[in-house]
Amino acid sequence: MESVMNNPAANAATARPTAWRRALRNRNVRLGGGVVLFWIVCAIAGPWVWSTDPFQQSLAARMLPAVWDARGNWAHPLGTDHLGRDVLARLLHGARISLAIGFGAAGIGALIGVTLGACAGFHGGRTDRAIGFVLACKLAMPGMLLAMSLIYFLSPSVLTVIAVIGMLHWTLYLIVTRSATQRIRQLDYVRASRVAGASSGRIIVSDILPNLSSVILVVFSFEAGAAILAEAALSFLGVGVPSPNPSWGLMIAEGKAAMLLRPSLVIVPGTALFVLVAGINMLGDGLRDAIQPGARE
Repeated sequence: MESVMNNPAANAATARPTAWRRALRNRNVRLGGGVVLFWIVCAIAGPWVWSTDPFQQSLAARMLPAVWDARGNWAHPLGTDHLGRDVLARLLHGARISLAIGFGAAGIGALIGVTLGACAGFHGGRTDRAIGFVLACKLAMPGMLLAMSLIYFLSPSVLTVIAVIGMLHWTLYLIVTRSATQRIRQLDYVRASRVAGASSGRIIVSDILPNLSSVILVVFSFEAGAAILAEAALSFLGVGVPSPNPSWGLMIAEGKAAMLLRPSLVIVPGTALFVLVAGINMLGDGLRDAIQPGARE
């Protein structure tokens, strides 16, 4: 009985429903999750509902205002850009790019950071010092400049942006996983696995990582938002997702030249970017409060 009580894996089935109930009652989880779900639905179904081609140009229809302007019309609810492309169609397709880059880059960062953090925390000694040195070198590098250089060298594309941002956003995973692994490796059920002859890799995969899944999920949510902002910044600077792909950062960059004449060209994608990232961060904040209710105390 004592070994079961000291085994977080054995108690996970009992603790998880309580954490999920706390999460569903949390206002940030409901609001942030609703925002993220809204944009996921828009990204999946929006281009089918609003079937206008986001790449189609029409110089005769360029710079049309949005419907809230007296000269706007419902043929282009959010107006058109400097090439006559429909802003609403580009916004919906841009949601696909932002979500794919956010979740894809956060996934790559999780794979790298969790692997290194678990190895450093479990083995300690030289392994921990070596990985700590790698972490220190990474933190000393200017992330945005390094990302710009790598994307320019590899040629810009959506897959390149996902890979580069993912490879540069793993430090938080490593720090959190290393600290938690150092604590868990001292528990009785991990020692029992060692005595039973389980290999280090098996202990990490079977005993340690399952008990870190909730914490990794929280870090994943914050890193997804950071990756979306990084992609928008890179696209705004001209080294992210290449034109004519409808990246929100690129839409802001293209609209800034006509910001005084048509401010909606900047306001619309900028607001969409703000709402999506704020929703992801609220979701992560709420999940943290639900999983670790005493973390703010």
